[in-house]
Amino acid sequence: MYHDILYPTDGSDGSKAAAEHVRELASAFDATVHVLCVADTRHAGIGMSGAFLAEDGAALSEDPAEGAEGGTVGEYTDTNERRNAILEHGEGIVEEAAAALGDVETTTAVESGNPHAVILEYADANDVDLIVMGTHGRTGVERYLLGSVTEKVVRLADPPVVTVRADGSTSE
Repeated sequence: MYHDILYPTDGSDGSKAAAEHVRELASAFDATVHVLCVADTRHAGIGMSGAFLAEDGAALSEDPAEGAEGGTVGEYTDTNERRNAILEHGEGIVEEAAAALGDVETTTAVESGNPHAVILEYADANDVDLIVMGTHGRTGVERYLLGSVTEKVVRLADPPVVTVRADGSTSE
């Protein structure tokens, strides 16, 4: 029934919650799991790199009035350099996710673009039979303002979509 299962992940707790369901489904149907991370690089060239971050990336200050004392970094980072760093981070995410699936046959991919659109395009291009993905559990105004990649995929995908909440419960 399911030969190719798409497991989109961003490395978050919400997406990691889906891993157990992906592994069980893939094992039951002897399916290949496509582990996909979509690096949203659409805004990689906007603004300054690392504002309010220490050199190691740790947040130092939320207050721009603190300036250099608060750790504000005002260095320009090349857009391609920043984009490549985002894609490299995505490679780490898919490798970790594939390893967590154990003996299941996997293929990994890191794509860039609008997350829900890339997930839908990947599913279509790779003849995916099922999409299994986690949810972040946003509610209220935050969900309304930010939208939901999972919600958009559920509404627009051709193959069935199984969603897994961060607490591990599922819905179709």
